[in-house]
Amino acid sequence: MFLVNWFQESVMGETLMVLFLVAFIGYLVGSITIKGVELGTAGVLLVALVFGHFLGHDESLVEGLGMFQDLGLICFVTSVGFIAGPKFFRNFKINAKSYILLGFIIIAIGALVTSGIITIAGVPTDITVGMMSGALTSTPGLAAALDATGSANASIGYGIAYPFGVVGVVLFVQLMPKILHTDMDAERAKFEAAQNVGDVAKKDKLFHVDPMGFFPYALAIALGIVLAKIVIPLPGGAQFSLGTSGGPLIAGLILGHFGHAGKISFHVEKSVLECLREFGLALFLIGAGVEAGAGFIEILKEHGLILFVYGALITLIPMIVGYFVATKLMKLSLFNTLGSICGGMTSTPALGTLIRVTGTDDVASAYAATYPVALVFVVLACQFIGIFL
Repeated sequence: MFLVNWFQESVMGETLMVLFLVAFIGYLVGSITIKGVELGTAGVLLVALVFGHFLGHDESLVEGLGMFQDLGLICFVTSVGFIAGPKFFRNFKINAKSYILLGFIIIAIGALVTSGIITIAGVPTDITVGMMSGALTSTPGLAAALDATGSANASIGYGIAYPFGVVGVVLFVQLMPKILHTDMDAERAKFEAAQNVGDVAKKDKLFHVDPMGFFPYALAIALGIVLAKIVIPLPGGAQFSLGTSGGPLIAGLILGHFGHAGKISFHVEKSVLECLREFGLALFLIGAGVEAGAGFIEILKEHGLILFVYGALITLIPMIVGYFVATKLMKLSLFNTLGSICGGMTSTPALGTLIRVTGTDDVASAYAATYPVALVFVVLACQFIGIFL
């Protein structure tokens, strides 16, 4: 009994212990493959939710993990920006209208489903708007929902819909190629050929501050945090900012695109970016999962399992509609379509899965092009529904 108490109080009370124990178990769970489909890094989220149920009431632990969560998110999106940067602006120029329209359509469909749940099912507006932000994994959306409704119940809705909002998109980007019986090697070759048109190798002699590229990486994060702090007023008294998910992403895209300033290189080794991308994603999911897992069972007892179903609908219907619009009307390639859906759903974890499934980092370009558009519209949608319904 003494050892059990000592383990609970001394060991499980340590933030770093919980952090790496969740990562250890989560990656084991994520590696389980059923008919060729696996959760991957999203397994870390599910394990974090379980830990959050038991440990999430420890405020100091949640606060400590929250710092790692922010660090992880910044590392992930900065890495994505650097990787996508060299081809992002050309890809965006070619498909700009499609990305903007798709981002709008995905959020608009999500808002319509949310409105239907409020009016037809009679679920309170504050909970449902929170569910929308969770189903679309949008923290800025949750902030808008809390502001518009003035109710903490928005956070409850967010916590209910968030897990499937992550896992649902992760499974979608894995299942669609299997359902379509896609030859991934052929699709990848065609996609990369389109991405590489017009590429010109730069072999100028540049000065590298450090061999791994941590100098430009740190610069991108610093610039990204500055961008994240810029607040733009929106109609109806709402506000929009890129936040820690958008600011470093944009900064990474810009530095990755230009590659240098004068003779100073902004090159970061790809192996470094891939490592920081995965590490950052894991940190982000652990922090978010433990926080969302606190009081999870109590919420379900109070509001019922049907809220899970509603949250799943807000996740699934926009993805399905967005997929058919992208492929049938806009004629986007499968890889661009799935990357855009990840961006339209503002799903950072799904992008990590998509990169692994497709075997190319270039899908991050479509994600990065659609993401800011969706981010603006989800904030507006949460504000609009929260105020008028």
